[in-house]
Amino acid sequence: MAKDDPGDITGLIETFQRNEITEHYIYLKLAEKEKDLHNRDVLKRIAGEELHHYEAFRKLSGRDFEPDRRKISWYSVMARIFGLTFTIKLMEKGESRAQSGYSEIKENYPGINSIIADEERHELELANMINEEKLGYMGSVVLGLNDALVELTGALAGFSFALQNTALIGSIGLITGIAAAMSMAASEYLSEKADGVGEKDPFRAASYTGGAYIMTVFLLILPYFIFNKYAVALAVAIITGIIIIFVFNFYISVAKDLDFKRRFLEMAAISLGVAGLSFLLGVAVRIVFGVDI
Repeated sequence: MAKDDPGDITGLIETFQRNEITEHYIYLKLAEKEKDLHNRDVLKRIAGEELHHYEAFRKLSGRDFEPDRRKISWYSVMARIFGLTFTIKLMEKGESRAQSGYSEIKENYPGINSIIADEERHELELANMINEEKLGYMGSVVLGLNDALVELTGALAGFSFALQNTALIGSIGLITGIAAAMSMAASEYLSEKADGVGEKDPFRAASYTGGAYIMTVFLLILPYFIFNKYAVALAVAIITGIIIIFVFNFYISVAKDLDFKRRFLEMAAISLGVAGLSFLLGVAVRIVFGVDI
């Protein structure tokens, strides 16, 4: 069937109509949970425009459609876990794909041009309204997360071969990690305090750095308190580290429109490289000093 066949165009219209009513309810859900009054008003206005678009498509299709409840639930969960910025950026990507679809039917329905203009304005409004605290302190989160992954993954690899006792490795790693987290948080506090620019609150910056570090420490250490074999615990810890790197870089790439693949591969390569070198160091220490526990 050709792209401009009536049946094909009808299918496109119905798809767009279902998307518009779904996004109407998504924006309403996001507005309900948004504390910032300006952001809430913008979200409500966009929800109203999505409903207007739905009504326009309904005149063309002559049918009513129910919203996609699973999609609404999905974005609500995303907003609760990752925040408004991440969720809206994901939706923007979907709207960009929708705009390319709109262009396929605008020759048959010139009125679609006003909907395209609304969708383009949505992106500008959403980009301007986003002001989440966590994004302002993302540099502090990166500092804590990256240092914990690189330092602790390497330390665990070295400890694993040198000590070969999971309970001992886990205990030493936990003490080392918590001490390093407090040190990193203190350094971040003093650094922000010394800058005196006023863009970041030193205490909050320190909290984000220390919190990210400690969270990573617990996730990496946990396998050593679950598994008895140090090789298995180390493998699970490394896999956990890669998952953390994946999730974090996916969040950053979406929220800040950055290249995911390059950042993920770079961060993973550094962490695994340090872990490999530390493992070799552990082998050397065990052989040279005859450590046997």
